[in-house]
Amino acid sequence: MTDWKTIFSKPYNPKSTETRIYENWENTGYFSPKIDKSKDPFVMIMPPPNVTGQLHMGHALTIALEDMIVRWHRMNGEPTLYLPGTDHAGIATQVVVERLLASEGTNRYELGREQFEQRIWEWVHEYGERIYTQIRRLGASCDWSRKSFTLDDGPKKAVRKTFVDLYNKNLIYRGERITNWCPRCSTALSDLEVKYKNVAGQISKIKYPLSDNSTELIVATTRPETMMGDTAVAVNPNDDRFSHLIGKQVILPLMNKTIPIIGDSAVEIEFGTGALKVTPAHDPVAFEIGIRQAHPSISVISKNCVMNENAGIFEGLTREECRIQVLESLESQGYLVESEEYDHSVGHCDRCDEIIEPLISKQWYVSIEELAKPARDAVREGKIKIVPERFTNVYFNWMDNIRDWSVSRQLWWGHQIPVWYCNDCNEMIVEYEDPIKCKKCPSGSLIQDPDVLDTWFSSGLWPHSTLGWPDSTEDLEYFYPGSVLETGYDILFFWVARMIMMGIQNMGEIPFHTIYLHGLILDPEGIKMSKTKGNVVDPLELIDSYGADAVRFALTTGTSAGNNVRINEQKLESSRNFNNKLWNAARFVLAYLDNEKHIPDYPVSKDLIHLHDQWIIDRLNQVTNEINQLMENHQFGEAQTTAHDFFWNEFCDWYIELVKLRVKFNESSRDALNTISYTLEQTLRLLHPFIPFITEEIWSILINKFDSTEKWPSALIEAPYPKFNHKTSPKPSIMNEFFQLVRSIRNLRAEFKVPATQLIDCEISSSNRTKLFESQKEFIKELSGLGQLSIYPNNDQINSQQKISIVLENAIAYIDLGTSLNVSDEISRLNQEKTQIHSHINSLSKRLSNKEFIDKAPSEIIDKERDRLKSAEDRAKRIDEILLSISN
Repeated sequence: MTDWKTIFSKPYNPKSTETRIYENWENTGYFSPKIDKSKDPFVMIMPPPNVTGQLHMGHALTIALEDMIVRWHRMNGEPTLYLPGTDHAGIATQVVVERLLASEGTNRYELGREQFEQRIWEWVHEYGERIYTQIRRLGASCDWSRKSFTLDDGPKKAVRKTFVDLYNKNLIYRGERITNWCPRCSTALSDLEVKYKNVAGQISKIKYPLSDNSTELIVATTRPETMMGDTAVAVNPNDDRFSHLIGKQVILPLMNKTIPIIGDSAVEIEFGTGALKVTPAHDPVAFEIGIRQAHPSISVISKNCVMNENAGIFEGLTREECRIQVLESLESQGYLVESEEYDHSVGHCDRCDEIIEPLISKQWYVSIEELAKPARDAVREGKIKIVPERFTNVYFNWMDNIRDWSVSRQLWWGHQIPVWYCNDCNEMIVEYEDPIKCKKCPSGSLIQDPDVLDTWFSSGLWPHSTLGWPDSTEDLEYFYPGSVLETGYDILFFWVARMIMMGIQNMGEIPFHTIYLHGLILDPEGIKMSKTKGNVVDPLELIDSYGADAVRFALTTGTSAGNNVRINEQKLESSRNFNNKLWNAARFVLAYLDNEKHIPDYPVSKDLIHLHDQWIIDRLNQVTNEINQLMENHQFGEAQTTAHDFFWNEFCDWYIELVKLRVKFNESSRDALNTISYTLEQTLRLLHPFIPFITEEIWSILINKFDSTEKWPSALIEAPYPKFNHKTSPKPSIMNEFFQLVRSIRNLRAEFKVPATQLIDCEISSSNRTKLFESQKEFIKELSGLGQLSIYPNNDQINSQQKISIVLENAIAYIDLGTSLNVSDEISRLNQEKTQIHSHINSLSKRLSNKEFIDKAPSEIIDKERDRLKSAEDRAKRIDEILLSISN
């Protein structure tokens, strides 16, 4: 074994440590839980990233949070399964490979379906493991022996059974309905795969003359290119302006034919002109009106978004070209009233950003209400808890207004729909096994439906398909249902809701009891990261620069459920500094043990005598309790902050400094070394879920220093997590008064710019803490930079002239800062700064309470102003504390 001095002779180097430690964890089998039916397992399913994807900051946040949770549960003795996998990502993967083919001068149609699929599989085999390698770099302790891919045989079998079961229950059907069509991807999309963006366009008002020339209706539209497909003009029957016209005919401009005026309550009286052109083939609202009114649908736009034969003279134009020419024709023929600039929300493909075209097509749908009801009830009855709670209402709002799910996609990559059609009798066959011949006629001429299922169909089965369902497996019996589902709030509907619906449908019980939703990753300016904005950060580059522990720690520090997370260089540097602080603290402890030739006891004695040791062990116990409670309550960022603050502010800033002095003074130094070694070991356990690599490295060295009869765990990853000692009730420590005194003197020195080398004098008056301050006298002098320290039971012997007094909880300290300092001038300076800061605070508060500013300003500007306000308030509070504690 390498001597600790060699390892600690240099600063901590993540590059030389992390790969070695991860390989040891994985090869030793720490990630693979054993089935133990005497214990309840903890199960977390990793949201499967795209198989051809690359690790991005969203993945990094997901894995940092999930692995933190997983490691805490594993250390608590639960058989813990963190199950990884990848998604075939139908559209995304097909688009990538199609672009590759285009660069080679070919396309999928020239290759044919079989060769095209083979080409994608080659791509998957070449790049599919890349994402797994990247996930390992972050330290994810997943069970790689159970990893899954949505096109593996097991998930394929699960998809097939689910589809056939739903079909046999009449919960899957095929029908012609209006769908979101992406002309670039050449496929229908579900409502969730459409993103809406404000687009600068025009709204045009067009005359539709009545056929009897008695009057005219004015129709407002942003899509004049679809008017050749109008089959009616609709008005609200309760609209007194137009109700008397219902049943009459209008002339459809440019098409020289008549269409009826109909009444329908879907028309909003106050919106636009109150008259709506009804184009069932190209508008969802008009489609529903057409269904209710039994009106035909006339498609004028083809799937490639070129005008078809029904568009008359405009056939062959793109929809954009057609829009221009239609308006020109309307104007020349006197039908165009006016066109004006108009910003409106337009649907775009979530994958390729192409503008969506609503088209009528024959698609497969899941009849969703029967699946949605038990999924709603599961959350409403508290069987599933959503964290943060505010997303519960968001969930209900979507589930209560859910529409049938379009699950067919006109792609070649994915789960091909398990439906066959007989070429001879048109019989449709839906079975668990591939049919050989028609069940209605003896024909063997069958053709499978060419479409594939929506990627989210297979992803929705993830919690049970990855465990072997529909087969009855030991894993499925033990690990289902899962425990916590952790993911981003942006896929609550895409994925989470569908897993609940499918889990209850297939398994008869919920797939997990808790949903923890994290926010989005923002750049330093508070802007969402995206390639188009050029603010994307590669987490692998950050890991190379700072180490995985620092990246994880920076991402999760202060994070809370549902809130977005800013990542910046300052956070990363602070996290790296924290790791370096931990490394240096461990080096200090190991060096002192060697220098003093001391082998510390483990565990530390329960009968500690020294006040310092009693204090740090009591604080360790309290902090252990706080962290465990925070982790239980899903306050993971707070738990991490609590661990950080204890180590940095109490263990390092106070206890290590006190131990140094005790060794120097030879004051109970053996107890001090026992206590500091034990506290460090326990702190490494507390910190391990948050920064696993460096804690594992230090712990493996430190434990060899102890004199202990107990059998050590083989690695920190499986060591028991510290537990609160109920036998020791936390109590207020008088050490806090010691810290208050030292901190106050240090703050005065800093505020009044007293040189570090200049010793100052202090006199303390206390009726009930003289014993404390006498016992800690030398420590106070060393830590505060005092030349003289006198302690009295009262202030009769103290001359307070030209001294600054500090009012403590049970004492008053009188500080002589020397003759060079004019106390009155310094107090005047502080009061002047206080006035300026309060003026600044008032200005910022006024701005942030201005509704117009909040409504119109970019969120990143608002966040900056809030940060400035907090900084100013913190400074004002500091000045108030100083002025309150001092007097002439």
